Amino acid sequence: MGFNGKFTDQNRPDLSLVILCYKAREYTRDFVVKVIEVLEKYNIHDYELILVGNYIEGTGDTTPQVVEELSKQYPKVFHVAKPKKGMMGWDMKSGFEKARGNYIAVIDGDGQMPIFDIIRVYHKIREENLDMVKTVRLVRGDGVLRRFISFVYNLFARSFFPGIAGRDINAKPKIFRRKVFEKFNLTSDDWFIDAEIMIHARRHKIEVREIPTEFLGLVGRRSFISLKISLEFIKNLIVHRWREFFRK
Repeated sequence: MGFNGKFTDQNRPDLSLVILCYKAREYTRDFVVKVIEVLEKYNIHDYELILVGNYIEGTGDTTPQVVEELSKQYPKVFHVAKPKKGMMGWDMKSGFEKARGNYIAVIDGDGQMPIFDIIRVYHKIREENLDMVKTVRLVRGDGVLRRFISFVYNLFARSFFPGIAGRDINAKPKIFRRKVFEKFNLTSDDWFIDAEIMIHARRHKIEVREIPTEFLGLVGRRSFISLKISLEFIKNLIVHRWREFFRK
């Protein structure tokens, strides 16, 4: 389910929310219902949800079927479900390609990020006429190791890219004005995509505001973050820093 027509500023939804559902399976259903309830409760009616249920073939992941069913059940819900050619970055870009809204937001659908944060970042960007808003995780329930990895990530990012906005580059939800998002030429197919977004914000001198939040513990599966992914992150920082030298 999707849309292939032309849109103008008059007939776009105001908010496009991309929800990353990789391997969320049946939990996706509960999460999406709660998102819809919260949006409607706070009188946010002009929106679309884009569920990204991309999958690895042969794994038996039921997420594609779940997101398809939800898109048939709710008129403001759309879905993407393709065999994966990358990891989180590829999934996120798959969702962004379908986003039609004046404001484009993204959140993980695993329940670690409070759903009410969607309301908070959306209200802040609109009411204060901002270009980009995201959360910063001041309280974390994901364990000592994950907190240490996050600290190292952010330390390396600030060292390689002095002045990069934000204290917590991987935190979501993130929300952008469409005109700002269209400046980003995102290329990452892996877990570096959040950092790449912040690098683009730095490059284009976009002011980024952060609001504090609590990061909840992960229930039902292990984290996807591994030593390999951590080393890949450092490698990508070096590659992007090198590219920046040739942009000046």
